This record gives sequence, C-alpha cells and structure tokens, in this order.
Amino acid sequence: MTILDKIIAFKKKEIAKIKAEVPIKKLVESPKFKRTPLSLKKSLLEVGSTGIIAEFKRQSPSKGIINDKATIAEVTNGYLDANVAAQSILTDTSFFGGTMADLMEARVINQTKPILRKDFVVDGFQIVEAKAIGADAILLIASCLTSVELKNYGNLAKDLGLSVLYEIHTQEELDKINDLDDKIIGINNRNLKTFEVNLEHSIKLANQIPDNSIKVSESGISDPKIITGLKEFGFQGFLIGENFMKEENPGEACQDFINQIR
Repeated sequence: MTILDKIIAFKKKEIAKIKAEVPIKKLVESPKFKRTPLSLKKSLLEVGSTGIIAEFKRQSPSKGIINDKATIAEVTNGYLDANVAAQSILTDTSFFGGTMADLMEARVINQTKPILRKDFVVDGFQIVEAKAIGADAILLIASCLTSVELKNYGNLAKDLGLSVLYEIHTQEELDKINDLDDKIIGINNRNLKTFEVNLEHSIKLANQIPDNSIKVSESGISDPKIITGLKEFGFQGFLIGENFMKEENPGEACQDFINQIR
C-alpha cells in the first residue's frame, strides 16, 4: 500500500463522517458561499504575473515537520508582499497538518489573490465545502480519481465558479482528463506513490498539453533559474511550497526568490 493509497482510504472515511454531520444546505447558506471567486487563470496570465502559486505547508508524509512555527497570518502577508500569483493552502490535517481554519484565516487577510484549496478531493461534498470556506480553486488529482470523477467534479467546480487545477504525473493520468482545451493542468514532478521528485516530468509532458491550456509545474522547484527554463517549455504557473516553508520567514524567502526570476 503506497502513501497515496493510505491517504485516499483515510480521506474517504473522514469525508463520510463529515457528510453525516454537516448537511450541504449548511455549507450553501454560509456567508462565504455567496462571494464571487477570483480567477486563477486570470491571475496566472495577467501582464507582469510572477506565476508563483506559493504554498502554506506545515508538514508532509515524506519530510515530516517542515515549519510548525510560521503562522498563517505571517506567511499570507509575506506572500502578498512578494506579489505571488496565488496562494495554495493545505487543508488536510492527518498527513499535512493543515486545517480548513487556515484557509479561512488567510481569506480574511488575502482579498486580492486566488486561494487554492490543496487537498485530496474524493467527493463532491469537498468542492461545495471549498467554496463555503472561501477558496477560489480546487485541486483534482488524476492519480486518485477516475476519468468520470474528474469530469463530474470539474463540472461541479465550474458550476460553483471555482477554478480547477488538474494534477497529473504521467501520460496515462493526462489521458484521463476529458478535453484538455482551456484547462489549468499541473504536472506534479513528485511521484505521489513514492514521493520521489524529478523535474524532467514537467519537460517530458509539456508538449502533450495544448497551447490554449495553462501549464503549471509543481514540486521540486528550488532555484529561480528553473523557472526561466520551464518558461521556455510554455509553463506559466509554478507551485512552490517546501522551498519557502523550510525557511524561518517563508514570505521573505518567496520575495527573494521572485526578485531573482529573470
């Protein structure tokens, strides 16, 4: 059983429990549900965009504790000062030490940049929940969803006005996505089954994604020069978490990194 299998099995049980306790009606009636989400696509494509989706991540199954000192308020303000294109917040508690409260707190501070709810979506309930807590975008991971689920969950998110980042690691996973046109496709350089990272994944799969889609490279980006190289392959978004979060001041680390992008 891989780490991903464990996470998904646990997540399904967790969501079943939450669904039994929280009616959808309650989510739909929450104040944040009425807000119009910000467009991730627009933020990544606007003139002068850094393309950086900066992540708040306390821990991970492969690295353990990354940073349990920096607060969501400090990091969010730091990322906004660095002029990130978007913010990514892990809301998985058991494996990544995140909470939905993290995203809600960040939303109060961050009114101008899209927030991606980073979690393992295994049920449409979580998509409605994402909107209710103030997220602008969700992540759909192709390795743990069927092509039918990817299509249905993508349509549900779209109906709710949320952006979708479709995450793939292999050609087979890319093939699961129905109609690649005009989508935001994230190529994860980390193999979620082994947690090994290889940047060649982004480069290898880049030309399989149509030009009218947005290409995002995720994981393993630790040097501003890598961004320059990835841009040559048509990438417009770069999801970076650990590289900033492992520093004492993630916002400052993010600012330094962005200043070095040429």
